[in-house]
Amino acid sequence: MGRSDDSWTTGEGDVATEAAVLQLVLNLHPTLLTVNEIVREVVGEDPGFAERDAVERAVRDLSGAGLVHHKDSFAIPTRAALRFSELVDR
Repeated sequence: MGRSDDSWTTGEGDVATEAAVLQLVLNLHPTLLTVNEIVREVVGEDPGFAERDAVERAVRDLSGAGLVHHKDSFAIPTRAALRFSELVDR
């Protein structure tokens, strides 16, 4: 039985948010973005708790995976993430 396109699981939503956050920090590199700026870019100016939490979790999980450095309030792509992006975009 298929499901409609708008019925995502929590895991699928998390993956989509991580992808959006990573793409954003890669596209805007070397511009430094704070987590608050990333939240605004990904989910808008007035996010609810769930939307803000999803982006903050994405930054944390990307950091844990070695794709983003989360230092102070900034999220910065790692050298590995930047190199992967270069290879994929060829």
